[in-house]
Amino acid sequence: MKNFQLKAKILAQTRIKDNYWRCELSAPQIAKNALAGQFINIRVNDGLDPLLRRPLSIHGARGSKIKIFYKVVGKATEILAQKKVGEMLDILGPLGSGFTYPQPAARRSPPPILVAGGMGVAPLIFLAEKLRGVKTTVLIGAKTKGQLLCAWEFKKSGCAVKIATDDGSSGFKGRVSDLLKNLLSASGPSSQPIYACGPKPMLRAVADIANVCGIPAQLSLEEHMSCGIGACLGCVVRTKDGLKRVCKEGPVFLAKDLIW
Repeated sequence: MKNFQLKAKILAQTRIKDNYWRCELSAPQIAKNALAGQFINIRVNDGLDPLLRRPLSIHGARGSKIKIFYKVVGKATEILAQKKVGEMLDILGPLGSGFTYPQPAARRSPPPILVAGGMGVAPLIFLAEKLRGVKTTVLIGAKTKGQLLCAWEFKKSGCAVKIATDDGSSGFKGRVSDLLKNLLSASGPSSQPIYACGPKPMLRAVADIANVCGIPAQLSLEEHMSCGIGACLGCVVRTKDGLKRVCKEGPVFLAKDLIW
C-alpha cells in the first residue's frame, strides 16, 4: 500500500484527562487510504532531539482528517502535547498492516469482539467506526476505574461495552482476558472473530484463549520502533514463518501465527 509524507496542519489538540491527548490533523491522502490498525510516523520538531520519528496508531479517519490518541510518556510526546492548533507536523503514513474486517456488503454473523487494554483503545476506536452497523462487543481493561479510556467513544459507534478493572472499581474485577474467557464460556462454542490491542501479556493471554477455542484472532502488537518502515529490524517478533517486522508485516498479526 502506498504511503505519503506530508505536512499536516493541527486542527484540534485536546487533553482528554491526565496525560492523555487527542489530536486531529489535516491529512487528506492518509485519511483516504488508511485502514484500521495502521499507524503514522511523526516528527515532532525540526531539530535533532529527538532524532527519530514517533509511531502512533491512527485513531480515526474521516474525509480529509485523521486523529491520533496518545499519552505523554517522554520527551517526544511532551513536545507533541505542546503543539498548538494551526502548527504543522511532518508525518508519514499510513504505515504497516491493518486489521482485516468485513466490508458493509459482506457483513454477516458472527459478530466481532474487540479487546482493548490501556492505550490499545487507540486503533480499536478506528476499527469500531469501520464496523459501525455490526453488532460489536468491546471489552476494555484497565488497572482501575480512573484509567479507563474511550468507553464513551465505543458506545457512540454502537458497540456494547463491557469493563474489566484489576481492582474491581468498575465492571468485572480482574483482567480483561479473564472477562473474555468468561464471555466465551457463557455463550458456548463460538466463531466470533477477536480483534485485540494492548500490553504484550494481555495479547498473549488473548491469543491463548483464541487458539484453545479455535477462534480467529487478530492482534495489534505494541513494540518499540526506530525507523517505522522496516529498514532497521529493531521491532522483529517471532512467527511460525520466521522473524517478522512489526512496523512492516505488522503491527497486526494472526494470533495463530505468533510464537511467544
